[in-house]
Amino acid sequence: MVKLDETALPGVGMRYDFDGRYGKRIGVITHRDGRRELFVSKREDPDATEKSLVLTEEESAVVADLLGGSTVTRRVADSMQDIEGLAVDWLPFDAQSPFSGVPLGQTMMRSRTGASIVAIVRGGQPIPAPGPEVPLLAGDTVVVVGTANGVKRAAKLLNGEPIELPDGHPLNATNR
Repeated sequence: MVKLDETALPGVGMRYDFDGRYGKRIGVITHRDGRRELFVSKREDPDATEKSLVLTEEESAVVADLLGGSTVTRRVADSMQDIEGLAVDWLPFDAQSPFSGVPLGQTMMRSRTGASIVAIVRGGQPIPAPGPEVPLLAGDTVVVVGTANGVKRAAKLLNGEPIELPDGHPLNATNR
């Protein structure tokens, strides 16, 4: 497995790099303004850049999609899983859900489950921190964060299955 190093660059952003197979160090600098800088350096002197290419935020997204984009997503998920009591899951969303085409706010996800939808992936494009007006559509992947039980309840809610709320919870009477 490739060991990815992360280095904070104060006032700039973050540097992510790793040793490539053929004696090169390969990395990306994420600038705070959204730019990404791809670079290659010698393994023995990672600060001496041999080649670099600066990409706009939009160009970076295209390259990430072309390369699969899942490594960083998995790494973020793994980091979040390390926080005791926090769970994250990517839930597929289909047309059979009672919330298909319904704005996110109408799901009352947080109130009903204790979990929050922090992003939606639609057509391969992320919608980070979606507002309550964003509708859930068939084919979406919904990124949910909360307690392990909250995430389980969120999956059930989105699938139209009954969820169990603690006794005395104010939404027990309106639970779908």
